Amino acid sequence: MTTVDWNLLPSLHALLDEASVSRAARRMGVTVPSMSRVLGRLRVALGDPLLVRAGRALVPTAYATAVRDRVARLATEGHDLLAGGHTPALATVARTLTIRSNDGIIGPWLQPLLAAIRARAPLLTLAFVAEGDELPDELRDGRVDLDLGVVGDAAPELRTQVLVRDAYVGVVRRGHPFLRGRRTARRFASYDHIGVSRRGKLHGPIDRALRAAGLAHTVVATVPAATAAAVAVAGSDCITGLPRIVARALADVLPIAWFPIPLALPAIAIAQTWHPRFDRDPAHRLLRECVLAIARP
Repeated sequence: MTTVDWNLLPSLHALLDEASVSRAARRMGVTVPSMSRVLGRLRVALGDPLLVRAGRALVPTAYATAVRDRVARLATEGHDLLAGGHTPALATVARTLTIRSNDGIIGPWLQPLLAAIRARAPLLTLAFVAEGDELPDELRDGRVDLDLGVVGDAAPELRTQVLVRDAYVGVVRRGHPFLRGRRTARRFASYDHIGVSRRGKLHGPIDRALRAAGLAHTVVATVPAATAAAVAVAGSDCITGLPRIVARALADVLPIAWFPIPLALPAIAIAQTWHPRFDRDPAHRLLRECVLAIARP
């Protein structure tokens, strides 16, 4: 019978998670040469190089990618088993959970989310940070606990759960002339538009749909947040496009109206994404459950 060194499992988890010998060493509290030797032992034991050089970085092999989630589960279950089940009651957990999202999602969900969290874990604090480049490293190293937003390209080891499928709608001030008469694509394109892009992009799904219909419109400005776009159109004849869930919430507090855009637009999938190390974490699990319960209705 082959003897298995189970002490290698946490190191394998760290190496596959970090894709870096130095970061894995720092995470495990050992020296870089020591972690390099462990990687060598793992390569021999598993018959695969696991991490290979790609320029100045290391990237996982196909085998490493295939087993990464399984290794993460085994490492987490082993930790939970050896922890002896001493999980503190949620009511006593004092902790800050960092959530990355945009203002359009935070706005409609914040109040019910706070109420649901505080009812079961009153010492938890939610810290929201603005969207940026959405790099998976921030989820991997714990700078961000949960990402809320439109589904994009996530790293393969991250967990993603679709919360709601939505659609883009047009948003204008109340009494806007577009709301009277036939709402055609040509009339829609004839008004100045305000785009929403945190990177200042002038083109997006609406532009592509207009081009497909043989039409074009004028984007007079882009803003990084949905609220800013809604405030801008509330005082002008411009049009903006927002996810329906965002437009409905903002229409309750601003003098704006929303309508189905007369174009063939792709659906939007809004999801929550997290690192598998938090799968069984009670506070993190409570956060995900509350977000799901609020989003699904």
